[in-house]
Amino acid sequence: MKKQLLTLAAIFTLAASAAFGQCVTEDKKDDNKFFVAGNCGMCETRIEDAAKKVEGVTGADWDKETKMLTVNFDCANPDVKTVHKAVAAVGHDTKLFRAEDAVYEKLPACCKFERIAQPDIKGKKE
Repeated sequence: MKKQLLTLAAIFTLAASAAFGQCVTEDKKDDNKFFVAGNCGMCETRIEDAAKKVEGVTGADWDKETKMLTVNFDCANPDVKTVHKAVAAVGHDTKLFRAEDAVYEKLPACCKFERIAQPDIKGKKE
């Protein structure tokens, strides 16, 4: 009985660490938080959903006040650039990619943020 309990405890510990583990190393911790343009709760849902669809993303939280998206990654695939692309693809500019004008124009009126020409936004497809 004692051996079974120890085995069960070990399995539970391994499963919990796998489920809750995040891949943010010291040299990459700033990569998991970045600016995303948006205005409202609908923007928040759209941005977070787009980020969560990227392979390797285990969680996403966009703050309406700060306009910052925090992304949690599975250690197997921490690809921040792909998250930027996915968010831009649904109409929201990031520090790396500008949403296509046609996609931005289809956003609801409350979601149309002020677009500022920023030199660090690529504005091109890759």
